[in-house]
Amino acid sequence: MRNHWEHFEHGADIGVRGIGATKAGAFEQAALALTGVITDPQHVAAVGTVQIRCEAPDDELLLADWLNALIYEMAVRNMLFSHFQVELDGTRLSAQASGEPTSVQRHQPAVEVKGATYTALRVAPFNGGWLAQTVVDV
Repeated sequence: MRNHWEHFEHGADIGVRGIGATKAGAFEQAALALTGVITDPQHVAAVGTVQIRCEAPDDELLLADWLNALIYEMAVRNMLFSHFQVELDGTRLSAQASGEPTSVQRHQPAVEVKGATYTALRVAPFNGGWLAQTVVDV
């Protein structure tokens, strides 16, 4: 299973989907898809790291909380993230998000993501690996 991310169409918003060999890998890829809504993640240098912790009653709500925590950190720190290390312990998430301050000139952000929604929210086994997806409000 090759880890990767992708977007999917959903009305006026956009879906983010992470596929990974592990559930944690799928969460990491979903985070990359989130960055990919804003800018090309390859243009974001991993020079600063932020610690993020979340806990939720199930995997789907944990994914939404994870992405919303990233959106919050992007907003308050004026940063974009391109590298993620996620560890899952049941329904607890501990992660490091690495990135750099946002540069409008360098990153050319396309949109501002307002939040992860519960629309199309799914975390499930997929083709021998894991899928983590939801729709984000832009």
